Amino acid sequence: MLKLTTLFTLVFFMSRLSCPGISDDLEQITLRGATMGTSYSIKIVEPASKIPDEKEIHNDVKKLLRDVNWIMSTYIDNSELSLFNQAKKNSWVEVSRDLVDLFRVAIDVSAKSNGAFDITVGPLVNLWGFGPEHNESELPSESEIKARKKLIGYEHLLLQDEPPALQKSINGIYCDLSAIAKGWGVDQVAQLFESKNLHNYLVEIGGEIRAKGVNKKNGPWRIGVSAPDAFAGIQKVIAVRDVAVATSGDYRNYFEKDGVRYSHTIDPRTGRPIRHSLASVTVIHESCMMADAYATAINVLGEKEGMLFAEKENLAVFMIVKDTYDFVEKKTVSFEQYISK
Repeated sequence: MLKLTTLFTLVFFMSRLSCPGISDDLEQITLRGATMGTSYSIKIVEPASKIPDEKEIHNDVKKLLRDVNWIMSTYIDNSELSLFNQAKKNSWVEVSRDLVDLFRVAIDVSAKSNGAFDITVGPLVNLWGFGPEHNESELPSESEIKARKKLIGYEHLLLQDEPPALQKSINGIYCDLSAIAKGWGVDQVAQLFESKNLHNYLVEIGGEIRAKGVNKKNGPWRIGVSAPDAFAGIQKVIAVRDVAVATSGDYRNYFEKDGVRYSHTIDPRTGRPIRHSLASVTVIHESCMMADAYATAINVLGEKEGMLFAEKENLAVFMIVKDTYDFVEKKTVSFEQYISK
């Protein structure tokens, strides 16, 4: 389940479709940098009289993202998440309210997806050679998989609101938020902009996106979803505003052994890499955090189970599915409104 890298590039286009009530005299500033083991790209569009000072707003963004990383990083030994991972069972670890809220959302998505999404799956990811252990020379044995499965399970996580704290009911629980934290970070940057009365922007962190208002051409933000074939370019262009977009897939991070392809996406329910034909799933939602988590859950569930889940949750979802000879597109009805004509 763990989303270790950005697998899909979302390419930004400009549209000349006009939107009423916005001046044509728009300026844009672009901010770029590194965070959470990946990169970010931000565009802010406002009338010339409202455009913020680029250096000042970028400093605010960098400080916010440093704070996010300090809470959620597994690479910082004394981050809030790392301290919880190091804690023993049945002891409450005081953390920020943000981390408790994020855990609550993660647990909720886990329950809704019957465990397809699970932030405790890290020990299995490591076992299959996609984490710090990085051993692909020998495939895990059945006994090793069973032993690691005993160390995972979102049901072993407990939350406390006052004061904000987390607890684990078994030793060995190790949480990794890479399948939801980038989306949460995007939402935090968006909230920062709203607090500064900025209402036209596109925030992207590691391929997860939130778009608000209009672009520099006074039209909706147009985003290209990459085709599964790295050399095939853009599969689909969507036009969005006031929503978030997240994409998850498995076709670029894998290893092969004895002619068998092993995906980096581990199904927490089986303890093994996914084997279905769903190559890519894109989710549109009001919250980037939710889009991020749902995209990962559906990627684990696969085409059929994932589509049933998307329809049950009334999600706008676009899938690219590997057929016998080619890739085919599938989508929910609610996704169609975003397809660029």
